[in-house]
Amino acid sequence: MTEKKYRKDFPLLQNNDTIYIDNAATSQRPAVVIEAEKKFYEEANANPLRGFYPLSLEATKRYEDSRTVVKAFINARSEQEIIFTRNTTESINLIAYSYGLNNIKAGDEIAITIMEHHSNMLPWQMVAKQTGATLRYLECEKDGTFAEETLKEGINSRTKLVAMTQVSNVLGCVNPIEKVVRLAHEVGAVVVVDGAQSVPHMATDVQALDVDFLAFSGHKLMGPMGIGVLYGRKELLDKMPPFLTGGEMIQSVTREGAVYAELPHKFEAGTVNAAGAVGLAAAIKYVESVGFGYIEEREQALTKRAMKGLARVPHVTVLGSDDPANHTGIVAFLIDGVHPHDVSEILASDGIDVRAGHHCAQPLLTYLGVHNATRASFMFYNTEEEVDAFVKSVAGVRRSMGYGE
Repeated sequence: MTEKKYRKDFPLLQNNDTIYIDNAATSQRPAVVIEAEKKFYEEANANPLRGFYPLSLEATKRYEDSRTVVKAFINARSEQEIIFTRNTTESINLIAYSYGLNNIKAGDEIAITIMEHHSNMLPWQMVAKQTGATLRYLECEKDGTFAEETLKEGINSRTKLVAMTQVSNVLGCVNPIEKVVRLAHEVGAVVVVDGAQSVPHMATDVQALDVDFLAFSGHKLMGPMGIGVLYGRKELLDKMPPFLTGGEMIQSVTREGAVYAELPHKFEAGTVNAAGAVGLAAAIKYVESVGFGYIEEREQALTKRAMKGLARVPHVTVLGSDDPANHTGIVAFLIDGVHPHDVSEILASDGIDVRAGHHCAQPLLTYLGVHNATRASFMFYNTEEEVDAFVKSVAGVRRSMGYGE
C-alpha cells in the first residue's frame, strides 16, 4: 500500500514499534530532512551572512535558497516577505510586539476566536493590556463553525486586527479565512493567521487568501524543531521596527543609534538557524513530492475510520463536528468517568501515543464545558491497522479503570 511505502522514509517509524498519532503536537521526520541538516553541518558549517570566504558564502547560499523554497511553497510575492523564526509562537509574538504595540491604541478592538491556541491568544492579551485596546472573542458553535452574525458583529469599525487559526488544534475544523479577511479589510483591519495546523496538511496560498500575516512551524511540517516562518506583507514589514536587536540585523551602528538592515534580515537578529532552514526546505520538497491531494485524501480516510470506530464504543464523545471531513486529521474525545491523563496512560501501555490535557486551548475547552480531552491526530503515514488498534485500545479503557463496560 502507498502509505506503507512512505513509512519507509521515516527512520523512527522503522526503528520503533510505537503507534504515533500525536502528529498535531509534532510530526515525524523523513530521512531526507535528517540528511539535509547533517549535510549542512558536514559541508557548509560556517556563520551565514557574515563571511566572504567560500564556506560562509556557501552557508549563506543554502540559507537563502531555503527562503526561496518557503516563498514558493506558500506563494508569497517576494523572499523579503519570509522571516525565519524559531516557531509559530515566536512569529506571532513578533507581530504583536512589532506591529501590535505600534499600531493599536486605546479604543481600538482586537478580535480573536475562542478556539485559539494560547500562542495566538496571550500575545493579543498583552497588546490589549499595554495599549488599552479591547480584546473581543469570537465564539464558535459547538461544531466549530462561526455564525455569520458573530463574524459581522465581531469585526467592526473599531477592529484594527483579527487573529484566527486556520485549523483548530482541538476541533480540527477549517475556519473561513477568506470571509474573515474580506470583513477585516472592509474596515481597515489586518489579519493574522495561525497556520501551524493547516500548512502541513493543505495547500496554502497567501496571495489567494489575501492574508496580511501567516505563521507556521517547521516541526509540524516534518521539518526540524527550532525553525519557524512568519509571512508578512512587505508594505507592513517595511514599517515595523525590529522585534529583536543585535548582530546581523543592522546596516550600520554608531554610538547614537543604528540603521537597520533591509527585509528580511531586519527581523533575524543573531546567528541564524541555517541548518534548520535547510531542513525545513527539505521537508517542504518532500511534502510536495507526496502531494497535498494524496495527503488530504489519506488523512481524511484515517479520520473517518477512527470516528466511525469510536462511534461504536459506549461512553465516548468526540468534540466538534460529527462529520470527519471537518476534522483535518484531529480527533479529540472524552470517555465518561475517565480522566484524559488516565486514557493517555492506558493507550501508552498498548503502545499508542496520543496527547491528553487542555492542548494549550483552555478557553475553548472551558467554553465547551470540559477541562481536558484526549487527542489523536493523524498524518498520511499512519495506517488503517494503527487506527484500528487505537479504537480497540480506547474500547478497553473503562474496563481497565474497573468499570463493567
